[in-house]
Amino acid sequence: MFGWITRFSMQFRILVLAVAAGLIAFGVVNVPHVAIDSMPEFAPAHVEIQTEALGLSAAEVEQLITAPMEADLLNGVAWLDEIRSKSVPGLSSIELVFEPGTDLLRARQLVAERMTQAHALPNVSAPPLIMQPLSSTSRVLMVRMSSKELSGIEMSVLARWKIKPRLIGIPGVANVSIWGQREQQLQVEVTPTQLRDKGITLEQVIKTTGNAVWVSPLSFLEASTPGTGGFVESPSQRLGIQHVLPIRTPEDLAKVSVEDAGSPMLLGDIAQVKEDHQPLIGDAVVGQDAGLLLVVEKFPGASTLQVTKDLEAALNDMQPGLSGIQMDTSVFRPASFLQDAVDGLGLALLVSLLIAVLLFWALFRSWRVAVIALVAITATVMAAGVVLYLLDSTLNISILAGILLGVSVIVGDIVEDVQAQRRRPLRTTETETDATIRFRMVQLVRSVRTPLFHGSLIMALALVPTLFVTGVGGAFFQPLFWSLALALAVSMLVGLSVTPVPAYLLLPAEKTRQQEVRQDRCH
Repeated sequence: MFGWITRFSMQFRILVLAVAAGLIAFGVVNVPHVAIDSMPEFAPAHVEIQTEALGLSAAEVEQLITAPMEADLLNGVAWLDEIRSKSVPGLSSIELVFEPGTDLLRARQLVAERMTQAHALPNVSAPPLIMQPLSSTSRVLMVRMSSKELSGIEMSVLARWKIKPRLIGIPGVANVSIWGQREQQLQVEVTPTQLRDKGITLEQVIKTTGNAVWVSPLSFLEASTPGTGGFVESPSQRLGIQHVLPIRTPEDLAKVSVEDAGSPMLLGDIAQVKEDHQPLIGDAVVGQDAGLLLVVEKFPGASTLQVTKDLEAALNDMQPGLSGIQMDTSVFRPASFLQDAVDGLGLALLVSLLIAVLLFWALFRSWRVAVIALVAITATVMAAGVVLYLLDSTLNISILAGILLGVSVIVGDIVEDVQAQRRRPLRTTETETDATIRFRMVQLVRSVRTPLFHGSLIMALALVPTLFVTGVGGAFFQPLFWSLALALAVSMLVGLSVTPVPAYLLLPAEKTRQQEVRQDRCH
């Protein structure tokens, strides 16, 4: 097979050079757009389920939600390795960790099938939600929102209804969390002594307040199941009726009559109605001032650089409509480190390529050899990059290390190829044709490439045990092995097809001792 590839490339030399030039040009244009991340996806497949239960303590959340879900719903899921859970006031979080090698989408499907039975849980919480899958290094950007003109509630309203929907619609964004969010609420604060004096129970206040709003999360109220107001039908059309509640401010809510009261009485007469936010468990503090913090997380395999670029572009587009709000994207921005690393890596690779070419020129005392080395190394690196681009792979530290190891092997291959081409036979008689010379040269290339192939194969086989490493180590070693195998395969293909062509065209053949004797006899 080696001889066939080299014979084809020598027969169609112009075509091979054109394809190599096109491959290099395609790589120069598209390889910079390969997805880039700092680390490979080292976390095992896991699925997180969150359940909100407003008003319940941590012990009640554990007893009524977390423990029943673990024991009755999620226990025994196929390929499940570990269940982790935590219960905090008002929230239950359960994380299911699956065995290494489990397909994430299959795992999510199995969990979703179990969640269809969640209706058997006590009716004290919202339905459980399966969170979006996140990358191992999930947080891609943190944005600090601050304002001297708007309150925390006003900023929270903008963040919840304007900024978050725009950011979460960007490709690659899995979730946007708002730290320090202050939900806009109409709150009814009662005093026990005042209720006692008025003869009103707390249940009456809760019932009146809940039924006065659009919809209530309390299942025992009529407002928990809102419906339409019916319709009015005329001979030609049917008009739907919708109730439009006028309650928008605390003053509006204070004018609502208390249900089941002995005498006409308003909420404002027995309680203080005001606009405020929920009690904060924590807050977002950056520097000296408190504000909001938008924490953006990305999907597995998404490019950190591209996602960050799209997020900042979206924030810049929304900035004219967010007057009085300052956005700071430098709180946590991994893309800055990655961009500096990519720029430094690109410069380092360019300098290394120039140094390698200069060393070839200095050692062989030939600019032709330097040109051949430049073509071979560039074609190999670009071919490996094009393969990564076409496979939609994410370039990380493991893949980069494997490609660099493969490139280090290429240098030795180029030396052997150059020596083989310089040892190709001269035309000793006028009857010998170029086809005969190419045939002899193909035989020489095959004799050189066969041991090089065996050496590359031994190098790859020595790293095969890394494919069986599990856990975090396997997540780093396996991409390293496959990228090294890719670099070795590409270098072998380039050495068989591309390198012989410029070597044949540029390098003069050296006279061997046997050829010199033949020429002396002819004379």
